[in-house]
Amino acid sequence: MTAALFKSRLLPLLLFGALALVPLYASVFDDRFVMLFATRILIFAIVAVSLDFILGLGAMVSFGHAAYIGLGAYAVGILAEHDIWDAWISFPLALLVGGVFALVTGAISLKTRGVYFIMITLAFGQMAFYTATSLSAYGGDDGLTMWGRSEFFGTELFSSDESFYYLVFACLAGAYLLLCVFSASRFGRVLKGAKQSEPRLEAMGIDPYRYRLVAFVIAGMIASLAGALMANQAEFVSPAYMSWHRSGELIVMVILGGLGSLHGAIIGSIVYMVLEEVLSGYSEHWRLIFGPLLILVVLYARGGLLGMIKGRGEK
Repeated sequence: MTAALFKSRLLPLLLFGALALVPLYASVFDDRFVMLFATRILIFAIVAVSLDFILGLGAMVSFGHAAYIGLGAYAVGILAEHDIWDAWISFPLALLVGGVFALVTGAISLKTRGVYFIMITLAFGQMAFYTATSLSAYGGDDGLTMWGRSEFFGTELFSSDESFYYLVFACLAGAYLLLCVFSASRFGRVLKGAKQSEPRLEAMGIDPYRYRLVAFVIAGMIASLAGALMANQAEFVSPAYMSWHRSGELIVMVILGGLGSLHGAIIGSIVYMVLEEVLSGYSEHWRLIFGPLLILVVLYARGGLLGMIKGRGEK
């Protein structure tokens, strides 16, 4: 089996297969922490996959992508504050809020390129962050506590850690498959073409702006879904979900795993969060250790961790 085949087909199957076995491991060893930590990793993996879709495929470096996490989380939290716990209401609302915000901000941001695009997405992200901090009725800077999780037709889909893990796992798998289909379709080819040479597409009568905007909205909605899941997992909503630091961490996850590969974003999320958990146990200044490690990956592993795997497969 060639390295390319391993990278594109077998590796994602092995990855999702391993993730599916986490509840079994937690059950056998009676380790609730592993279950909760793995659930959090999968939630961030959903966001990283959505960011990789626009960053790796369409070269849209969004420095405000974390805003969608907060929007999805606040949609669930605010409804819960008003005693509306039904997931079939809160989750569609989270998707709608994220989609509308992405549509409005994307329509403006995508008129720019390069560093201007980065700065304007950062500005919109910070606007969402400061708006959340000003919501004194919903906790403001202190955040909003949820006294329970969403309900889904009276089932324990959200209340049970194991069933909630599989819900998040299903959302990640669904988002991954959906974005894989988009990436392999004409839609994805247009995004890749716009990344390489936009004038050529325009000469063929194709307007890349509309495709980029649709991709931006799709990514925003998926990230908002992750925000809704995060609110339920933590039973807490905070403006910190929207900070530019979080957006930076998401970009690091994507680059670490391998830019342009959706399962690379999942691997990057896992490695980043595991390193954060391990290194922070030794020092609160763990980023001083993680920074050089990231630099080494960028310098010596072209294509991130996936590039390392591919390089070994070719030997």
